[in-house]
Amino acid sequence: MEIKLEDGNSHDHHLKEKKLPFLESAGLPMPNTEQKNLIQKAIAQTFKSTAYLANLLPTGTVLSFQLLSPIFSNKGHCDSVSRVMTIVLVALCSFSCFLLSFTDSFIDKTGNVCHGFATVHGLWIIDGSGTIAPELGVKYRLQFIDFMHAFMSILVFVAIALFDQNVVNCLNPTPSAEMQEVLGALPVGIGVVCSVLFVVFPTQRHGIGFPLSAI
Repeated sequence: MEIKLEDGNSHDHHLKEKKLPFLESAGLPMPNTEQKNLIQKAIAQTFKSTAYLANLLPTGTVLSFQLLSPIFSNKGHCDSVSRVMTIVLVALCSFSCFLLSFTDSFIDKTGNVCHGFATVHGLWIIDGSGTIAPELGVKYRLQFIDFMHAFMSILVFVAIALFDQNVVNCLNPTPSAEMQEVLGALPVGIGVVCSVLFVVFPTQRHGIGFPLSAI
């Protein structure tokens, strides 16, 4: 009977095979860990950007959009009907952000929360839960900065909508390379510019969906 002895080179070869991962030893392509980390960082940054921009908008509008967007857009796989529904959803939420920029809320002396719309004469209370003295209502009058904030609110919401892949895939399922660059850079640019303008030109209003103030 012959006994085969393995030399040192053969033993080292078996050790190297044991150290190799299963996919590599089977001849399958290894996952690109660096690329995976970049994708994860990009996704995390998108969520952070969306959350930060959402703080500049009425909470109810943003939550409604995030809830209805996957439903109306069919998770990005749109036909003609779902595409129209998605456009209507974005338009209605944008209008809501614009309209709520002219609202104000306060807590009266009895502790009741009052809501109203800013007008050229003062605050028009819409829920009938209280009244406000004319001398106090003067500071709630409509101003130019309200229109500025309303316009910026629309831009910020559009940036949030562009961060939503369901909306992007629905409205533009096969974007070109140039369009992909625009879709990646435009929301960030809008967010940065509007964030700076919100800081430089702050508003004293506490609209519906924002923190309240006492009079």
